[in-house]
Amino acid sequence: MLLTITTTHVPATELGYLLHKHPARVQTFELSFGQAHVFYPEASSERCTAALLLDSDPLHLSQKRGMSTRTDFLLQPYVNDRPYVASSFLSVAIGEVFSTALGGRCKERPTLAGTSLPLETSIAVLPCYGGEALLRRLFEPLGYHVTAERHLLDERVPAWGDSEYYTVTLTGMLRLCDLLSHLYVLIPVLDDEKHYWIGEDEVAKLLRHGDGWLARHPARELIARRYLKHQRDLTHAALAQLAEEDDRDPDLPDAQGGDAEDILEASIGLQHQRLEAVLAALHDRGVARVLDLGCGDGTLVRRLLGDQRITEVVGMDVSRRRLDRAAARVHLEDLPTPQRQRLTLIQGSLLYRDPRLVGYEAAVLVEVIEHLEPTRLEMCARILFGYTRPSVVIMTTPNREYNSQWSRLHASALRHRDHRFEWTRAECQQWATHVAEQYGYTVDFAPVGPEDPVVGSPTQMGIFTRCT
Repeated sequence: MLLTITTTHVPATELGYLLHKHPARVQTFELSFGQAHVFYPEASSERCTAALLLDSDPLHLSQKRGMSTRTDFLLQPYVNDRPYVASSFLSVAIGEVFSTALGGRCKERPTLAGTSLPLETSIAVLPCYGGEALLRRLFEPLGYHVTAERHLLDERVPAWGDSEYYTVTLTGMLRLCDLLSHLYVLIPVLDDEKHYWIGEDEVAKLLRHGDGWLARHPARELIARRYLKHQRDLTHAALAQLAEEDDRDPDLPDAQGGDAEDILEASIGLQHQRLEAVLAALHDRGVARVLDLGCGDGTLVRRLLGDQRITEVVGMDVSRRRLDRAAARVHLEDLPTPQRQRLTLIQGSLLYRDPRLVGYEAAVLVEVIEHLEPTRLEMCARILFGYTRPSVVIMTTPNREYNSQWSRLHASALRHRDHRFEWTRAECQQWATHVAEQYGYTVDFAPVGPEDPVVGSPTQMGIFTRCT
C-alpha cells in the first residue's frame, strides 16, 4: 500500500515539520500487522513529497479474525488483496504514524498547521465498491479535484474487464490535518470493509475525525453506514449526533451579545433592499424559473412565490430544519394546488453535483457564499458555473469595508459568527471576474444599500450572465 502527499508551498520541505518526519531520513514503524516506512522521493524548496509505504505480514493477515469474506473462496484468508490495497490498515497507519499531524498539532510550525496549503495526495491502489461516481461523491464536496485511473482485472486478459481498483489523485487547498482526517475516514468507506471489530468507540472515532465536515456532507448517511460496517444501531447513533451538529442554528446569538448581522442590517432595512435588488435583476433579465440556493428560512422564496412572473421556484438548503421553517413561512400545506406546484424545497449542497438543479434559467445566492470555507469556493464555482450552468447567476455578499460604519461591530469582527470570510469590493470583483472568465460568463457589479463615498455600500451584488 502506497500513499504520497505532495505540496508546492514554499518552502515545501516544511511538510517535514508538519508530518514530524525528517525529509533526509527513511523511518520505519512497527505496526500490529507489519511495518510502515516513511520516506521522501523528492524534497526541494519548490516541491516536496512524503510517501507512506505499508509492508503487511501476510501470515498475520491470514490469521486475523474479521477479515473480508466477500466470497466463498476457501483460500481467501491466504489469497486476497489485503496486503496490496489501501484499506482500514492504511487508516490505522495514518493514525499511528502521523498522529500529531492528524491532530493538527505542530510545535515548530503552529501557524502553518492551521494554514490551507496546496496539497496533492495519490493512492496507488484504492478499492472502490461503487466506482468512480462514488469517489467523486465522497471527495468533491470536500473541495478536491479528483483524478481516477481504473485498473483492469488482469492486464494479460483484457476481456475480463475492469476491476474495482483505482489509482486516485486528490488535489486541493486545505490544511494537512483535514486531508489526513478525510483519508482516515473515507478510505475504509470506499473499501466497504474493516479488518477489526467495531464497537461503540468506533462511533466516537468517526465523530472525532469527521468533526467540522461530516455533519454537512451530502453522503453522510452512506459514510456512517459503511464506516461502521453496516451495524444498524451504531449507524443510527452516529447519525443522530451528526444531525444534532447539523441542526445547530447558525443564527443563535453570537459572542458579540446578539445576532449582530440582523440587528445591524435592520437599522438600515438592508434585507428588504437586498431582496428588492435581486427581484429587479431577475425581472430585467426576464427569467421565470429560479433556483434559490441556500434559501434558509424562505424569505426570498416567499417573495418569489408572490410574483406571478416567476413560474417555478426551487429552494435548496443543507439544513432540514431551515427547510421546515421555509415551508412554514410560505404556509406550504395551505397553499392552493397551482401555487404549491410552483414550489419545490429540497435538501442539498452547493458542493455536490445535483441533476435536480440543471436546466433552470437563474440561480440566486443571497448572502450564502461567505458561509463556505475559502478552500471550497473553487468546488462551488465548478458545480454552479461549470455543471449546473444557469443562464443567470445573482450573488450578494457583505462588503467588509462597510463594517467600519457600524460602531457596535468590534474591530476586525465579521458580521455573523458563521461567516468564514467577508470580502472587500476588490476581492469580490477579482474572484467573480476570474470565475466568469473561466466558465464562459460575463459579470456586472452593483451596490446594495446606502453607499458611502469611501467604503461603498454594505452589500455587493454580482450578476453573472452566460455567454451565448
